[in-house]
Amino acid sequence: MDDFLTLSVKAGNFRRENSFFFLILLTFAFHQRNTTRTMNKQGTLIVVDDNKGVLSAVTLLLKNHFSRIVTLPSPVTLPATLRTEDAQVVLLDMNFSSGLNTGNEGLYWLHEIKKIQPSLPVVLFTAYADIDLAVRGIKEGATDFIVKPWDNTRLTETLLAACRKDTKGKKKADGQRAASSMYWGESLAMKQLRMLVEKVAQTDANILITGENGTGKEMLAREIHALSARHRRDMVTVDMGAVTESLFESELFGHVKGSFTDAHADRAGKFEAANEGTLFLDEIGNLPYHLQSKLLTAIQSRSVVRVGSNVPIPVNIRLICATNCNLEEMVNQGRFREDLLYRINTIHIEIPSLRDRKEDIIPLAQRFIDRFCKQYGKESITLSPAAGEKLTAHAWSGNIRELEHAIEKAVIISEGGILTEEYFHFTQKATPTPADPGVSTLEEMEVQMIRKAIEKCNGNLSSVAAQLGITRQTLYNKMKKFGL
Repeated sequence: MDDFLTLSVKAGNFRRENSFFFLILLTFAFHQRNTTRTMNKQGTLIVVDDNKGVLSAVTLLLKNHFSRIVTLPSPVTLPATLRTEDAQVVLLDMNFSSGLNTGNEGLYWLHEIKKIQPSLPVVLFTAYADIDLAVRGIKEGATDFIVKPWDNTRLTETLLAACRKDTKGKKKADGQRAASSMYWGESLAMKQLRMLVEKVAQTDANILITGENGTGKEMLAREIHALSARHRRDMVTVDMGAVTESLFESELFGHVKGSFTDAHADRAGKFEAANEGTLFLDEIGNLPYHLQSKLLTAIQSRSVVRVGSNVPIPVNIRLICATNCNLEEMVNQGRFREDLLYRINTIHIEIPSLRDRKEDIIPLAQRFIDRFCKQYGKESITLSPAAGEKLTAHAWSGNIRELEHAIEKAVIISEGGILTEEYFHFTQKATPTPADPGVSTLEEMEVQMIRKAIEKCNGNLSSVAAQLGITRQTLYNKMKKFGL
């Protein structure tokens, strides 16, 4: 192999744009020649990148570390591959379309992976050293990220660490329930909440979790599942705001082959996937009114009928729903079915906002600091008193998610062993503009807010969704509903 590389260089076979991959191959060849120890190979690695040079270089570098490496030049076939391959980790590029480097494609496919295999580790691969984008990816479920051009040792160690994490998680799922990752805190409200959760978790009662964005509704749902008798089975999560209306029945109830154009095979829906386990419906308030009756029927009958079939399939699930909407108000406005609310609301759990439990801010911050120090290989870091005061005084409109993001960013850019107040910069939120006197309903106010956000963001819908604190799919649904 060394001779091949030498001849290639002499012959000028490597173009300038491929020089980086030549260095990778050369480093790998040197590593192969000088490495004599036997490695214990991990399972299957899936690499998704539209650059064939990257796929070749990564395969050569890691073929002695993984028993199988599957390379995909396009993410389009990724869902099918995940269903046929027993993968331990995915290395996912962030950009696939020529001329685009926003990373949105990578985040989209990250979400698709998590829909199919929620616990599968995903390492993001990007040529653009954008800390905010990488942090966002990790916040949305990625295990870690690698920046191109990469360091061979860092790439190898990161993927192997993700693999070990996957193996450990599977062992926990097969054995005793995993230790709780929920931080309950010292506030009275959270202590009362914990007592309620420990009581209801052992039952199969339907639970509705409400609270502001970022309060940890999904984490609480996972805690309930972990404490339940169903903890050895999966908790299947569905973001109701991200499910398109045309695919709603297929996603939740499944379909049979030939039932519509792209139905190439029978497919189980989320209800069936959650059988004997827990089904978590997040953002339940974003479900369009005309689809709510179909969800209600499935919940009442505890059975589903796949699209294109007439055969009911019984399902045994524990249902947990979550929303930041006021569903009772939506019922009064005719936007949410009252019978559906009663069905999902056997037990109602309200998570308090972070500003209402200020005594938990510093302990939570230190937990995040410890976690991110370990994740990014940094020595122990503590908060300075002034930084603690600044964190405690902040309003935290984004709650725990906002605090976690602020701490992670501070740890990444920190230089010493103390996080001072200078590491935390909070944008002062503008005072809300008084509602238009002509606006009389919540729906009209919503239309007005979306229009103003579109104008402010010059039509950039990704920015509009981020400003409004909703997913892009939810924004599209609302724009379609209001004719915007």
